[in-house]
Amino acid sequence: MKRSQPAHPQPLPLEEQLIGVNAKTGLYPAARSWSGGRHRILGKGPLESYCYHVMSRTCGGEIWFDDVEKEALRRIIWRMAEFSGIKIVTYCLMGNHFHLLAEVPHRQTWLQRFDGPDGEKKLFQHLGILYSKTYLGLLRDELADLRQRGLASLATQRVEALKKRFCDLSLFVKEIKERFSRWFNKRRGRRGTLWMDRFKSVLVEGKGEPLRTMAAYIDLNPVRAGLVQDPKDYRWCGYAEALGGSRRAQRGLCKALSKPVDGWKSAGAAEAYRSLLHAEGREVKGAQKKNVIRHGVSAENARAVLAEKGKLTTAELIRLRVRYFTDGVILGSREFVEGIFESQRDQFSPKRKQGAIRIAESASPFYTLRQLRIRPLG
Repeated sequence: MKRSQPAHPQPLPLEEQLIGVNAKTGLYPAARSWSGGRHRILGKGPLESYCYHVMSRTCGGEIWFDDVEKEALRRIIWRMAEFSGIKIVTYCLMGNHFHLLAEVPHRQTWLQRFDGPDGEKKLFQHLGILYSKTYLGLLRDELADLRQRGLASLATQRVEALKKRFCDLSLFVKEIKERFSRWFNKRRGRRGTLWMDRFKSVLVEGKGEPLRTMAAYIDLNPVRAGLVQDPKDYRWCGYAEALGGSRRAQRGLCKALSKPVDGWKSAGAAEAYRSLLHAEGREVKGAQKKNVIRHGVSAENARAVLAEKGKLTTAELIRLRVRYFTDGVILGSREFVEGIFESQRDQFSPKRKQGAIRIAESASPFYTLRQLRIRPLG
């Protein structure tokens, strides 16, 4: 009698695997870190902002992240950037390390948003990006109690301590790594250190050729690692996220190209950056043109992209959007999407009046259920 094969368990939906990534918490205790004797160069001059290339690797490079873990790290990075006041120019999440090109604004200038009589109210609204309502309620009670007891100076010190968390590169990266480590260790049932030493950083001029070159270097990492032949096909990098419709990723690359913040389409930033990637990322072969010394974009593909001046076809743009769809998204004609939406209206907000959303890149009518300009990766 033939023995039946055991059924393979179905993987959980992505959002269920990522439970805990967006959890809001109280402050983490400060953790000690070892610098290895390296002296970090930070911009402290009169400029409005400074840019840094940040890189951090797992212990020994031996721990590799799967796709769900890369997605979790991506979400934590964007959330911490929003909280910290730091802008992501671009990024790349590899199996055992990550790269960030981050713009750190002038701290005192950025903090002016919390000045004036409504400053503390605005501060608490901002803290809500990261911290729970329970924690913020306790914090409000603590400040009120100090002031009621005539200890207003201590309340002010407490508020100023919170503000020190903003526009600080070291705290920004440290908390990304801590938050991800906690989630990662819980997911894998492991304990101990995840990251190797402190992160490495390079101060980069925040405009012109240095910034463009560094952005391209970061987005070309998966190509040079031999994972893909075109950076648009590697989901966990800033360039692919920008092509997927993410406005924040597009704004970052516009910064790298010295284009207006809304110039991804209008100022030709998308085409310019694609041309740059294929010009900078060509593979290098040995003397006999047989052995590949360094992986990269093939000469044939580079010539084709440059001949098209970096333009992607409508079909390619739609495919890049579709690739970022998550569980539960519907794709099809307007009538099809609306029909499904109406049959399951109770699963959506009462404020939503229609289900079908047109994909802008589509020349023919092509609709989806989720607006990827707002949530490009889930």
